[in-house]
Amino acid sequence: MDRFRPLRRIQVEPERADPPPPAPPAAGGGEAEEMVPGPAAGLLMGAKVRRRAAVYRDCKGDYIGVPNDPCLAKILSKQGDNKVLFADKVLKFTQSGKMKRRILVITDFALYLVDPDADILKRRIALAAVDRLCISNLSDNFFAIIVPTEYDCLMVSTRKKEIVDIIVRAIKSTSEYEPEVASSNR
Repeated sequence: MDRFRPLRRIQVEPERADPPPPAPPAAGGGEAEEMVPGPAAGLLMGAKVRRRAAVYRDCKGDYIGVPNDPCLAKILSKQGDNKVLFADKVLKFTQSGKMKRRILVITDFALYLVDPDADILKRRIALAAVDRLCISNLSDNFFAIIVPTEYDCLMVSTRKKEIVDIIVRAIKSTSEYEPEVASSNR
């Protein structure tokens, strides 16, 4: 009967991530470059507990190689976008609770959700239509894109912080509007 007893949960306070030690000076006698946290550390640095590996993570942007994929390149050229800021595989939750695999492509004007199996565009969300972004307080990789004129989009990605940061920067660069980034567990 012990196997049916629920396991106890304990909460452990995470250790503070110390910045990496400075690099030794170059052989030429020049100054060593100072290590600056990447964009993954910027937006929510004081509001959330960050994983140690996520604070100084290098952000690559295109993780699936959109220019090398002819189907994705054709979809983007048909829509009139060519500058890819971010591309990666995500899980999207439907309204019935099912999980669907999608490729999320963020350009300077829109978000694209592409079905990786059929290589068809499932949804295009203009960045101007995004009202706010909701992210989870927990380290569970959930985030939601709130679009008031359409239905909202709940997704899961290991690069949640990078996606939110890129969307906020892209909206700021194209307009004076900055979307609200809400952090809650609902």
